[in-house]
Amino acid sequence: MRILHTSDWHLGHTLRDWDRADEHAAFLAWLLDTLEAEQVDALLIAGDIFDTANPSAAAQEAWYEFLVAARRRCSGLDIVVIGGNHDSAARLDAPNPLLRAVGVSLVGGLTRGTDGTVDPARAVVPIRARNGDVGFVAAVPFLRPPDLPLLDSAVGDVLIEGVRAVYRDILHRVRARASDAKHAPLIAMGHLYMATGEVSELSERRILGGNQHALPVDIFPGDIGYVALGHLHRAQRIGGLDRVRYSGSPIPLSMAEAGYAHQVAIVDMKGEGLEDVRAVLVPRRVPMMRIPATGSALLVDVVRAIRELPALEATALAYQPFLEISVRVEKPEPSLQQQIQDALKDRGVRLVRLSRVLSGNASPLADVARGRTLDELSPEQVFVERHRREHSAPPSAELVTAFGELLAHVHSVST
Repeated sequence: MRILHTSDWHLGHTLRDWDRADEHAAFLAWLLDTLEAEQVDALLIAGDIFDTANPSAAAQEAWYEFLVAARRRCSGLDIVVIGGNHDSAARLDAPNPLLRAVGVSLVGGLTRGTDGTVDPARAVVPIRARNGDVGFVAAVPFLRPPDLPLLDSAVGDVLIEGVRAVYRDILHRVRARASDAKHAPLIAMGHLYMATGEVSELSERRILGGNQHALPVDIFPGDIGYVALGHLHRAQRIGGLDRVRYSGSPIPLSMAEAGYAHQVAIVDMKGEGLEDVRAVLVPRRVPMMRIPATGSALLVDVVRAIRELPALEATALAYQPFLEISVRVEKPEPSLQQQIQDALKDRGVRLVRLSRVLSGNASPLADVARGRTLDELSPEQVFVERHRREHSAPPSAELVTAFGELLAHVHSVST
């Protein structure tokens, strides 16, 4: 049985107001080709289909068009989807009657029975290979605190043990379903934060209370042949185990992820066990650039580097490189933004971030004025000390004079 594991698409995502729809469209077209070329039996999508709980009409259209295209091109393909923390469980689950009719199993959130308890039955999903072999998936969506059983604190961390209990109940049902099938592989899905997982600097939210609730790998017993995880954007194994891994996001969702090897995982199961996992890299349609490559540079050097960029060509805006700039500021540069914008004219890049790195340590003014209240410092003293803190030097005489003139003007207007 061959499985393709992917997650964290974040359809509808924008990078500093730049739309990513064309990048997502390119990924989805590539994914359809890959599903067909690799003769995949089951597609597992481990959460965060959308970037927000209320996705745009265009993002939803891209999602449903993909599902239709996948069913048309790969008629025997099983598709199993779980909701992530960015998704609305109710919104994902709403079209389930239609999706089930076309062979898509989607678990946006766990449902509750009439007694108010979580019903794990719909999280048990059978999948079938082209040769007739059957496998069973524990399709567990992102778990919010109300999804977890109420446990006594004597059991330990109630959130971690609550998640363990949910998986235990669902896996018990999976094993029961698999008992009549010979050598059926057991597969688990989850959208959660695992202990030892490497987290992106900017674009991920830890779940279930944060790092102190990172989940241990032993919530997935050894008889689970493969665990398809979502939530972390860097593709990685967990606990050194090939069978427990994040596929990572298919496109970089922040500049901090520019160096990630974005990929999907092709998983081959042989009987009940894992035979092989290999990464298939997703082609990147939009380069991500940084000036300077590391650290920061003076404005004059940054402007020079910008002017050395290729001139604007007839490339569609959606495929122009993203650019991050970091300027080291040794003195006030009130026109910095304008100078950067002027230098970028006719350059074929899109600026997503301009950061200023101060030459000073920007320590609080209270460090200099210990034992004194703010009203004991004159505005001139505050200005001078603030400048010293940010730029490691006092302001020039001309700047102090300009500040005094501005202060005098403010006083004349207010009186």
